[in-house]
Amino acid sequence: MDSAVKVSKENFSEVEEVIAAEVANLKGVKELEKEYYTLFANKDEEWKAYMTKKLLAKVDVRLLPMLVMMYTLNFLDRSNLAQARLGTLEKDLKMTGTDFNLATSILFVGYLLMQLPSNLLLTRVRPSVYLGAAMAIWGIVSCSQAAVRSFGSLIACRLILGVVEAPFFPGAIMLMSSWYTRRELAYRIAWFYSGNALANMFGGLIGAGVLGNLSGTRGISGWRWLFIIDGSVTVTVALTGMVILPNFPSSSKWLTEKERAFAQWRLVMDAKEADDAGSVTLKDGLRLALKDHRVYIFLILQHLSLLSQTFQYFFPSIVGTLGYGEIQTLLLTTPVWFTTFLVSLFATYSSGRFGDRSKHIIGLMLISCVGNLIATATSNTAARFFAMFLMPMGAVSAFQIILAWIAGTFPRPLVKRSAAIAICNMFGNTASIYGSYMYPSSAGPRYIPGGISNATICLLVALIAVGIRLLLARQNKQLKKAEESNVDSTNDTAHGFRYML
Repeated sequence: MDSAVKVSKENFSEVEEVIAAEVANLKGVKELEKEYYTLFANKDEEWKAYMTKKLLAKVDVRLLPMLVMMYTLNFLDRSNLAQARLGTLEKDLKMTGTDFNLATSILFVGYLLMQLPSNLLLTRVRPSVYLGAAMAIWGIVSCSQAAVRSFGSLIACRLILGVVEAPFFPGAIMLMSSWYTRRELAYRIAWFYSGNALANMFGGLIGAGVLGNLSGTRGISGWRWLFIIDGSVTVTVALTGMVILPNFPSSSKWLTEKERAFAQWRLVMDAKEADDAGSVTLKDGLRLALKDHRVYIFLILQHLSLLSQTFQYFFPSIVGTLGYGEIQTLLLTTPVWFTTFLVSLFATYSSGRFGDRSKHIIGLMLISCVGNLIATATSNTAARFFAMFLMPMGAVSAFQIILAWIAGTFPRPLVKRSAAIAICNMFGNTASIYGSYMYPSSAGPRYIPGGISNATICLLVALIAVGIRLLLARQNKQLKKAEESNVDSTNDTAHGFRYML
C-alpha cells in the first residue's frame, strides 16, 4: 500500500476513534485508508480550508504554468499554418483551391487515431514522462514542416503531427481531474485552455515578426522560419516538462506525506469514491464508458462545441477581410484573443463559484451566435471587428466549461473517466476534419455559409446543454430518493454523490 495512506498510532490518537458517516460510506477505500481519512474528516472547517489553500498553492504553481505553456505550444504548432498562409506557403508549394483546407483538416485524422488508446495508457504510466515525450516528438515533426518541398510532403507532416499531438490534450484534462475537485476544475481548465487564446494571440505577434523580418534570411522563406522557431521552442519546453510536470497525487514526492494523503482525501470526499487506478482493468473501464448513455450525449455536445470554433483556424484570413495589410492583420488578432482569455477566466470562475455548468454554457454560446450573425450580416468594418471579439469570446469560454462538465460527470473509476474524456474528445475533434471546409477562400469577405452554419451550431449547443441539465437533474432526484429509501441505485455513483448542473 502507498505510504501516503498509512497512519501511525500517534497521529490517529489525536482524533476521536469515530468513523465519520461520510467516510464510512465511501466506495473503493481500504480500511486503513478510512482510518487515515478520518483524521482529516474530524478536523474543523478552518483547518480544512487552510490545508486546501496551502495544497492548491503548491499544485497550481507546479501544474498549471507547465500545462498552459505546453498547450500554448501544442495549439501554436497545430495552427501556425494559418499564419504561414499569409506568407508564401501556398505559392512555394503550388497549392490551389481547397488545398489549404485539406492541409488543415488532415491533421485531425491522425489526431483521432491515438486519442483513446493514449488516454487509457496514461492511467498506467507516469504522465510527466509520457506527455513530455509526446511533446518533444511533435516539436520535431513541427520543425520538419520547414523542409517540405511539395504539397504532398506537407500533408504527410500534418498527418504525423496529428498522431503525436493526440496524447496531450485529453491526457492533460485527465491529469487535472486527478488533482482538483469538480468545483475547482472548471477554473483550472480555463487557465489550461488559455493556451488556446495565448497561442492565437502570440501566434499573430510571432507570425508578424517572423514574416516581417526573417523572410529571405539565409535564403529561407519566412513561413519556413516560423515552423523552425515554433518547433524548436516546443522541444526545449518538453524536456523541462518531463522534470517539472507532476504525476498523480499518490506518487508525488514533492508533497509531504500528509499533503499527499490530504490531496487524495479531498477528491475522495468530492466523488464519494476512491480514485484507484488499479481497481478496474483498461478493458472494463472502456466497457463502463461505452455502456453509459451520457457519454454519447456529451460527445455530441463536445463535437458541436468544437465545430463552432473551427473559424479560429482561419481567423487571420477572416480578420484579413477587414482590408488591412498582412502584418496589421496578424497584429489585430492579438486584442481579440487577449479579451477571450480574460472572459474565459471570469466565466469559468463564476461557473465553479456557483456550481453551475449549463446556464453559463447557454449564455456564452448565445454570445458567439450573435457574433457570427453580425460578421455575416454586414460589411461595416467596425461592426465586423466587434463581431470577431464575440465569436471566440463565447465559443471558446463555453468549451472550457464543457470539458469540466464531462470530467465531473464521470468521476470514478479513474479508467472510466479517462476513457470517457478520450471518447468525447476523439469524436469531438472529427468536427475539425469537415469544419475546415466551412470557410473556403471563395466565400470571403463575409463567409456567409460558414457564419450562418456556425450561428446555428451555437444554438444547438445551447439547446443540448438545456437537455443535459434536465437529464442530470432527474438523475439527482433518483439518487436522493434511492438514498432516502435505502435502496441500491442502478446508477454506478457512490452514496452522497450529485451531478453538477
